[in-house]
Amino acid sequence: MALEVPLNAGTIARMCSVCAYHGDWDRPDSGVGLFLRALGGHRGLISQLKEYTEADPHDEVTQEEAEGAADVLRVEPVSEEDETYDGDREVRDDAERFRDLVLSRWRDAVDSLYLAESVVAKFPWLADWARPKAALKEEYLQTLRERAGLFVDATGLVEAAAAASLEMPKLPTDDEAFSAIGDHKEIAGRLRSMWSRWQGAAADAWGLPGDHLVTYQAVGGINSRRKGYDGARSAADRLLASWEEEARRVARASDPGVTVTLTAHLQEPRNEDPHTRQRERGLLGGLDNWTLGVLPTYLTTADWGRRRLTLRAPQLIVDQLLARAALVRCEPEPPAAPTAAGEASPLGPGVFDDTAVHQRRPLTAEHLRLLSTAPGAEDQLYTVFSTDAGTEVLPFKELERRAARGWRGVLLASSADLPAALIEPWSEAIGQRPEEPSALWRERMREADDPLFGERLGLEAGAERAAWLVSRDRPWAREFNLRLLAVARGVPDLRSLDSGYDRAGRSRSLPHAVWQGLLAHGQDLDLEPFEAPDTGTWKRSGSGIPLGVLAHVQVYAVNADPRYQGKGHSPFCSHVRERGVVADDDLLTIADLLGDTKFDWCSKCGGYAIRRLTDTQLAHYRAAHWLHDIAQQMDPVRGGYDPGRLGQLVEQLLELQKWDPDTDDRPHSEDSHQWHQIVRELLLRARTAQADQP
Repeated sequence: MALEVPLNAGTIARMCSVCAYHGDWDRPDSGVGLFLRALGGHRGLISQLKEYTEADPHDEVTQEEAEGAADVLRVEPVSEEDETYDGDREVRDDAERFRDLVLSRWRDAVDSLYLAESVVAKFPWLADWARPKAALKEEYLQTLRERAGLFVDATGLVEAAAAASLEMPKLPTDDEAFSAIGDHKEIAGRLRSMWSRWQGAAADAWGLPGDHLVTYQAVGGINSRRKGYDGARSAADRLLASWEEEARRVARASDPGVTVTLTAHLQEPRNEDPHTRQRERGLLGGLDNWTLGVLPTYLTTADWGRRRLTLRAPQLIVDQLLARAALVRCEPEPPAAPTAAGEASPLGPGVFDDTAVHQRRPLTAEHLRLLSTAPGAEDQLYTVFSTDAGTEVLPFKELERRAARGWRGVLLASSADLPAALIEPWSEAIGQRPEEPSALWRERMREADDPLFGERLGLEAGAERAAWLVSRDRPWAREFNLRLLAVARGVPDLRSLDSGYDRAGRSRSLPHAVWQGLLAHGQDLDLEPFEAPDTGTWKRSGSGIPLGVLAHVQVYAVNADPRYQGKGHSPFCSHVRERGVVADDDLLTIADLLGDTKFDWCSKCGGYAIRRLTDTQLAHYRAAHWLHDIAQQMDPVRGGYDPGRLGQLVEQLLELQKWDPDTDDRPHSEDSHQWHQIVRELLLRARTAQADQP
């Protein structure tokens, strides 16, 4: 039975967030599937609207505790020689722990509001239902922001900004007090290192970093009993004090009453990757410590869903924010109200596979970011259409790159969309993986007239490798690989499937088993029949058989030019970590291999891999080897024949006479003429030998 349910506020209010996320829905990467994932789960809209709406009495620092901790941290710590040092250290440790808890809860509340508002921006029909709940989150977030601001000293932020803005002063390299450090060059290097350490520490702090770790850059590694050490240490302390005084002077010269309005656009947070231990801390995870202190201090308004913040701060603070564009993009004036084109692209029917093809709508970068949340979506291949390039098969990362550049195209289908009516019978025909490991690889050595000769080069052997070369604890990978293989077989240039690396540094290329399904090893290809005849008896001699349909079979090599980076390797070679085809590999044809003798291939891998042969190409490859075998038997220099088999050879040649190397499309081509000429000459020779027999 089918039931139509309106996705309105009433339906959403009744929905279980766990079922929405983990339910057995049609497809997770369909439009409805992505909508339900955005609603459900721990990070979904339903869950996030319930979190960070009010204080948690069991897991939160109260206002009184935060104020007390902030008062403790404003007081300078006592020295280590003071008898109250241990007690003071314990109190300060507790205060710092409270500070970290307050800042962490504020950041988590920011992430929660961002997640909720970003979902509503993608599905705007949820706005009326979500707005009252989001208002509670915003009110509570304001309370947390004010609490976090208790720990930030605005004067310290301005002084740190002043220190970060200073140019390196003239360093006192000729001061006799530094003579214990070494010669003039050593002194200059250590003082520059001391300046860099001090300014770098100031740029990431909420105040000036006047500590011994900075002066250590000048005297570190020098024996403290060395003559002149104390004088050099004192000179370094005086130098540091002069830099701090200059920073305070610049800060005082900047009128704190004169403020500037600035709009900051935060970077989109990275998706959490389960394959890496490194996890970003949400929306504010990429910001440095100084910027994290600026936000709760000078923030006036925020649109967290669109990652757009408005601050009003002194000029020194604004200048530093503008200089840190790598972390957060800033504009000195608030932007005009966004137009409809500047808003996040809402996800409606027609973006993915929930409408007929003629109703599809163009993909945007926002749609792809949403698609990336579906399990396995980034590992699929996608068939897309654009008016610029027509129909193409692209990996997910290439779609992302194009969308970021304003590419306009529609998504037709992914490899997961291939009909089961084709994939399941294909998988059944391939059969189950043999228990004996040696059976995974088809036999290489067969007679030329064997119907299975050259089978390792064909499509069937490729499908077996894609289906069988999977881990036994991942049975789902069999069908996954076959779907990728089926889509990739129609790609004109396999180098276009290179996706580079993801944010975690993992290759986003096709699985190794799929590359094995697409390409055959160069060592399995024997081109001797197609080589020109040679009169020498000490090396292989070809029969000059035309390549025909094999001429344009693609050949992929890591390096085909021996003048550049040495020997050429196959994409399966261990020298290149068996990584498959990448964008900068060389693309040749079998005709190129015969036409150039300057190649220098790796002896371990054969130097290249070839596109697997179609049934027609494999049939010609077998026919050519069969004809070449007969030609060798009819040549007394190369082989010789058994006189009793002349009748059998004539019958085989008559059968080969029916073959055409260029298929039925070009029956009178030059290759066809050459093929039949070779067969006629061998027939004449065989019949003459028959006639000469007693």
